[in-house]
Parts: sequence; structure tokens; C-alpha cells
Amino acid sequence: MRIRDTPAPGPGFVAAQTCATMHPMRSTPLRPAAADTPAAPRLVAFDLDGTLAPSKSPMPEPMATALRALLDVVPVCIISGGQIGQFREQVLARLNASDDELGRLHLMPTCGTRYYMHNPDDGDWTLVYANDLTPAQVEQACTVVEAEARRLGLWEEHTWGPALEDRGSQITFSALGQEAPLDAKQAWDPTGEKKGRLRDAVAALLPDLEVRSGGSTSVDITRKGIDKAYGMNRLAEVTGIPLKQMLFVGDRLDPEGNDYPVKALGVPCQAVDTWEDTATFVADLAARLTAGERS
Repeated sequence: MRIRDTPAPGPGFVAAQTCATMHPMRSTPLRPAAADTPAAPRLVAFDLDGTLAPSKSPMPEPMATALRALLDVVPVCIISGGQIGQFREQVLARLNASDDELGRLHLMPTCGTRYYMHNPDDGDWTLVYANDLTPAQVEQACTVVEAEARRLGLWEEHTWGPALEDRGSQITFSALGQEAPLDAKQAWDPTGEKKGRLRDAVAALLPDLEVRSGGSTSVDITRKGIDKAYGMNRLAEVTGIPLKQMLFVGDRLDPEGNDYPVKALGVPCQAVDTWEDTATFVADLAARLTAGERS
């Protein structure tokens, strides 16, 4: 499946620059949905790592099956700090969706700073918009993050792949490297204290940019005011679906989590702990929506 980075024209759009093991689904109950969660959402949005798949790992088949069933009845968006390559490897390569299903799938890498839609004519994913950092911002962000990580003793000399990555619209620092195994990432900063210290130090030195916690070992830097709430607002503009009629599913809805801006925006949310939780919830939601369509 190819990705075509040719943004569609539109006001304010910025062209892009070049720059697991499967586990059985849980039977443990999910945390209850909020009272204002819509019974029949018109669109369901998901975080990726920890929600649809283990971190940087392929989406397991039970999750893919549940997601296809949901795509048959409602549009779906995936919004994550990862870049489009991660979406391709973790989700698209495992989803096995039909063209009709892919037509209802919205992809928002790097927290919605980029937006892709499926083109049924040639099977490509077309970049609609990108809010990229300037070369000067990229250089400044990379310099500050590395310097502060070294000062705080958080710069690892031996990593799985690069620790710093320019994603065009986002700079991501991954303490153990982009390809670090899940167990190593979980052990590096189980409380989030290291990541929090680095985020606070970098934010103080980059007041004109947005600095926030990303995945289990990562800190993300984007243009000011860009987070998942920004992405959800853009999604509402593109689809015409009000935020109150959407549902967001994520594993980091706590105040320190990178999904929290969506909750703070007022979007109805469903908290999960693992992809197994998500698969169970999605399968049930898809069945209820399907039954509603038939009644």
C-alpha cells in the first residue's frame, strides 16, 4: 500500500516536506464509560500504541477483526504521535480491510499535524494537510532536547535505533531509540518521572513550541498549540461531525497522559488499559451499532 504525500489544496494547508505476540482477550471489566458518552457515536477515534496495539508492535488479529466490524457501521479515526510509517506497519498491514472500509478510515499521524485519506481510485493514502516545523525550529528542538537529556542523565549511549527523529511536523525523542523492545521501554521509566523531568526542562527552553509527553519513553515537540485536541478539532472540521457526537478511546486519559487533551476538550471518552480491553469494547460497540441499524 503506497502513501502519496501530495496535499490537497485548501486555505491554511501546508505541504508536507520530505525530510507482537498475540494474547487472548481479557475477561476483566473495562472502566465504565462517562455518563455523556453517546450510545451511538457517529465517529470513533482511537489512540494507537497501548490502545490498538502494543507499543510499536503489529495490531493483533482480534483487534483487526473488531476494527473491521466497526468500520462497517461507522467512520473511524486513528490519531497518534507516531508517523505514517508506523500506521502502515502496525495497522494497515494487519487490517485487511476492504476499499469501502478504508474509505471510512481517517489517519492522523503526529497528533493530527498530518491527515491522510484513502483514495479509492488508486489505493493510495493521500496527504491532505501537514503543519510542519521550520528547519530552524527542527534544529533548535533537537539541540535543546539532546542537551537537556544529557544534563539530566537521560541520554542513553546505546539505543535501539535513533533517539531523535524528525517527523516533519513533530520532533520525537525516544530515550531508548525508536525500535526499543516493549519490556525495555516499560522498565526504563515505569512512573513517568524521567520523562516528566525532561519534558519540563525542554518546555522551559522552547516557549514558542509545544512540548509534551508521548509514549512510554518519548517526548514530542510540535508547533505551539498542537496536540491531540488540535487533531480532533480538525477532524470535526473535515467530517462535519460535532465533537460531542464522537467517541475517543485511549489508554492515557489521565492528566499526565498524551490522550488527556481530547478529554479536556470535552470529547466523550472511553478509557482502556490494553489492546485487549479495546478489542472487547469495540466488538461490543460494533455489534450494538449493527443491531441498531437493523432494528
